[in-house]
Parts: sequence; C-alpha cells; structure tokens
Amino acid sequence: MIFKFARLATVGLTFLYACHTWASEPEPATDPGQQPDADVVQRGLYVAQLGDCIACHTAKGGAVMAGGLELNTPMGTIYSSNITPDPETGIGQYSFEQFDKVMREGVTPAGENLYPAMPYPSYAKMTDDDMRALYAYLMQGVAPVKQVNLEAEMSFPFNQRRGLTLWNWMFVDNQPFTPDPSRSEVLNRGAYLVQGLGHCGSCHTPRGLAFQEKALSDAGSSGKHYLAGETVEAWRALSLRNLWTVEDTVQLLKTGQNRFATVSGNMADVIHHSTQHFTDADLTAIASYLKSLPAGKDDLPMPAVAIEPAKAPDTLFTTRGGLGYTQFCADCHRPDGGGVKGMFPPLNGNPGITAANPTSLLHITLTGWQTAETATHPRVWTMPGFARLADDEIAEILSFVRSSWGNDAPPINPAQVASLRKQLNPDTTDSSAFVTPRLANLLTASNADQVVRGMRLHLQTKALLPDNVGNALNCTSCHLNAGTVADGSPFIGVSAFFPSYAPRAGKQITLEDRINGCFRRSMDGKPLLVASPDMQAMVAYFDWMKMNTVPGDKVAGRGVGKVDPAIQPDSANGQAVYAQQCAVCHGDQGQGLKHADGLFIFPPLWGEESFNIGAGMARTYTAAAFVKRNMPIGFHERFPLGQGGLSDQDAVDVAEYFSHQPRPDFPDKVKDWPNGGKPADARY
Repeated sequence: MIFKFARLATVGLTFLYACHTWASEPEPATDPGQQPDADVVQRGLYVAQLGDCIACHTAKGGAVMAGGLELNTPMGTIYSSNITPDPETGIGQYSFEQFDKVMREGVTPAGENLYPAMPYPSYAKMTDDDMRALYAYLMQGVAPVKQVNLEAEMSFPFNQRRGLTLWNWMFVDNQPFTPDPSRSEVLNRGAYLVQGLGHCGSCHTPRGLAFQEKALSDAGSSGKHYLAGETVEAWRALSLRNLWTVEDTVQLLKTGQNRFATVSGNMADVIHHSTQHFTDADLTAIASYLKSLPAGKDDLPMPAVAIEPAKAPDTLFTTRGGLGYTQFCADCHRPDGGGVKGMFPPLNGNPGITAANPTSLLHITLTGWQTAETATHPRVWTMPGFARLADDEIAEILSFVRSSWGNDAPPINPAQVASLRKQLNPDTTDSSAFVTPRLANLLTASNADQVVRGMRLHLQTKALLPDNVGNALNCTSCHLNAGTVADGSPFIGVSAFFPSYAPRAGKQITLEDRINGCFRRSMDGKPLLVASPDMQAMVAYFDWMKMNTVPGDKVAGRGVGKVDPAIQPDSANGQAVYAQQCAVCHGDQGQGLKHADGLFIFPPLWGEESFNIGAGMARTYTAAAFVKRNMPIGFHERFPLGQGGLSDQDAVDVAEYFSHQPRPDFPDKVKDWPNGGKPADARY
C-alpha cells in the first residue's frame, strides 16, 4: 500500500504507441572520424541518465542499451531497439545529423516515422550541446552489442505508420527549449529538464483523443493541463503541479523515499537508473520548477511540517477493515499508520492512499511493491501482492486505511477491486494447503468480545499483561500475525492436540500449561492464573483457531518446519549474515528497533529484554527452522510478509550466532527433560 509516484520514463507510455527500430537501413556516416574527448563522453553519460535511456533500451537481464524490452500495449506487443554502436544491429553507422533527427523529429535514416512511445516531442527541446554529448556517449561510451531487433507485433491499423506524419504536424513542436526571461536561472533549468530530457509529461500530462499530450509545457492556454495527472497502465500518475516542498521532492528523487511516500512500480527503476544520479543542483531545479506551477485539481497535499504520529484508530479491533489491516498490514505499516522509517512508508497523510483516484493503491495491493535501490537505501524492501484476498476483503482494508489516522478519502467498493483485478489478472497461485484464517471473522463469533480480547493478548502481550511479561516480546514475536502465518508457529488446530505429553516437562500438560510455559521462557515472565479472564480469552482464541481440526490430523503449515541437524553451524558466517540481513530490524547488538515513543517495533534477539535460555528459540536448529521460513520480512513476494529466503546453511549459521548471545537464565532448567530425550542443541 505504497504511493505510486508514477513514471518519468517512457516505459510508462506503452498504452500509446510502439518504438520503431532505430537501426533501420542507416545511411553512411558523414561525421569526421575525430573522437570526442573523455569529458564529452562523460557528460553524455549524465545526459543519458537525465533522459533515462536505459529504462526502455535495456531488457531485464540483458545487455545495456541493446534493446529487447517487451512492452505490452492494447494495440499489440513491441520491443525496444538496440541503441549500442554496433554497426549492423545498432546505431553504429548513424551520423550525428541522423541521430539528431531521430531524437527531435522521430524520423529514422530510412525515412520511417517512429511511434511516439519514443518521447521525441520532449527530446526535441534538448540543447545542441546535450544532444552532441549524448551522441558521443552512445557511440564511444557504450559497448557495441550485436543483437538483432525484434519486430513489433501490432494490430491493424496501428501497424500502419503513414498517419504519423499528420500526427507529428499537428502535435509536435520540434523547437529546442527557450528559457523564459521572467524566470530565474534555477527555474529555467528545472523547466528544461522536466519538459525535455525528463519527459515527465509522458506519464503525468492528460492525453487528448489522438493520445497526444494536451500540453508539452506550462506555457499558453493549454499549459494548465501540463503535468496535471493521468492514468497510465492501471497506475495513477498524480499531478506534479505545486509539488510538496522543494526539499521533500529532492529527497524523493534522490532516495526513492521521503516523509510522505515511497515510490513503487517502474518509478522505482527510474529512481535507480536515473534521478538518484542527478546533481543536487539539478534536483533542486526540478523540484523548484514543479513547486512553481499553479495548483491543479489533482494535486498532492503540501504540508510544510512533518506529520505528527497518529494513535491507533478506535476501530482497529472493532471493524472488519481494522482487523484485516491488523492481520495483513500492521506488522510493516504499524497500528498507528506511521510505517517504519527507511523501510515501510507511512500511510497517514500518504498521497497515494488519499488520492481521489485509487487506481495506484489498488494496483499495489493486488500486485505488490518494492522500493527503489539507491545509494541512500541500497536494500530493496518488498510487499507481496494480496490478490488472494477476496474483493470485499481488500475493499474493507483499503477503506479502513483511507479513513484512519486523519486520512479522509472515499471508501473503496468491491466492484472497483474486481474491475482492476480483471484488468491486471494478478497471480493468485498458492501451492500450500494452508488456509489463512481471517481475523475479521472474529466479529461473527458468538463470543466475539472474548476471542478478540484473546487475539489482542497474543498481539499486544507486553502492553496488556505487563505484570506477566518480563521482557520486550509478545506472543506474535514468534507466532507471526497473531498465529495466522504458515510455518510461522500458527495457532490453527493447536487446541485439538491438548492435553498432550510434553518431553520437556516429562508429563501430560494442558493448553494452559503450554501458554504459561511461553510466559516463563519466551517472555521471561510469570504465569497467568488459569482461571483468570485473560487466560480464558487466550484459550478461547485458540479454540476459535482450531477450526475443524481433530486429534490426529496433520495440519498444513503447523509449527516452523525443520532444518537438517546434520548441518554444522558456522558462527562467524552467522555473524556476517546477521549484519547483512537481520541488524536493520533487530539492531547491530541485538537490541531491537524502537519507535519514537520508546516502544519496540521489532523485538530484541538477545540481552535482558529478549527470551531466556529455556525458550525454544534459544536452540540452534529450532531457531534456524523459524528463521529460514520467516526471516527476514520484506525480502521477496511470499504471502503475507515477504518473509523467508535464507539458505539452510545461512539460517543455521545465523541461528547459532544469535541464539548463543547473552540472555537471561531460566531458573527451572534443572527440571527439564526428567525422562531423558534432551535435544543436542539445548542450551543447558
């Protein structure tokens, strides 16, 4: 549920037209054979970054600028062209004059018109110096790649190019950018970059009946349309007029994040390949120009001060949307909607959440999201798609989000979700037999108040039972999302297996005994009175989660799985894995991550605030099995937390490392395994 800033690059324009193969029958080069100097080539690299050439002309996993990127449009499939200096399949035989005509007029050396997915109407504004530098870079700074261009597969009449001559005559102004004498040098530089090389209007300017941009600049009577917002490929490219503060916009373009939002979709690639490389002066110029444009009807909110932290809404546990948010969103975006700085964006005051047109919000929810990889934020965080949730569930959750923490946007209805789902056709494959229970259904239980209380006691154990929890953990620290995640110690069916024999206790134990064991070990605290209302509520929640399970059943996803105990741990590698994968959430010294108010966001893994040596997580192979399937979160697209992803060896190594760090003792350890059978990895 992240703000889709929408794309500055042409890759977002595939609903329009296809790019033509640049290397079509080039004429002999007429330029002198003099090689440009290194400074010009380096300048050309920067111009290529300003224009984000790599976005369209490099296929995923392919050679740089060699083309082959598949672009699906309503009119057919097209493939980007090879613009390396290969003389046969690329542009190696282009003279500068031929290159300049392609860039400004969209006409190849063979006299064919390009489709304006190649944003030549914007590139026409480039200065001669920038054009020559870009030419020098593509000819001298890019490795030639022999890769034949793929033919477009366009339907009639879009495979006919004759009409493009008239289209160009009507809609293309191929004159270079002219500075406005009434503007400052900074604003003119920003206007040049936005209108020209940045071709921001390709996505953010509304289209006319002929799919032309209604304005190519902010000048004249049509200028009110420029950058006023457009829907592109089921994303809402929001208005860029009067955009945020200059500092906020600079931060977003440089890092992919600011205090209000985080980019996603192809805009993450634009940040990665293009805008993060801009000079601070150019970023400031762009942001200043956007800020100078008069406000339009679809503008972003413009707060000049930081958003104050919000409290969890009163409806968090009393509505279906609130409980759905609690289960599927709150672990990353937090109950207060504030997100986690540098990782997961805030939802309070987020323009992608509150936009009148919710297309981007729905798109992200159905298909997922990932952050931009930048020098400031090199780690890529992900959110899986939630398309396996029903349309009404998604509508309930998003309506809750759009009306909480000060947000005030219209609700989402299931028909809107269904419409975009049909358009996007997201993957809903689930190879697991695990059925994720829906916390929203707690409200339909005959003892709804009691089972909701039981769920909250698992979710907010420390806050609700401070006299019984001796550290910073909650039940959900090990039983993810209140015990609803496959292989994350889920509670499904658990109560059907009690009473049962426990080797560690050496006797039959009840479910209440098992719960109190966790209080004493994992939470290093004191047991609950068995007859207390809170213990009864916790048991009631377990009973609700039993579903149709009977003793002897095999429950899919139960427990945390296993890791081969024959794997020998390497604590030194475990320390390296911890630093790379775990420390960002759990602290470089295992101290956990705290919110601004001092409460823990992610729990400590060692020290006095963590589990004691009597806990199962203090054992190497138990911890390794949990880590392998559930940590880190936000690592890839696995439902519902993007969890897991480490190899067996790395999981064993990092478990060995953190489980053997200093932690509280367990006074009754001498009573464990009285009948034998102590595991080899027990800490005592």
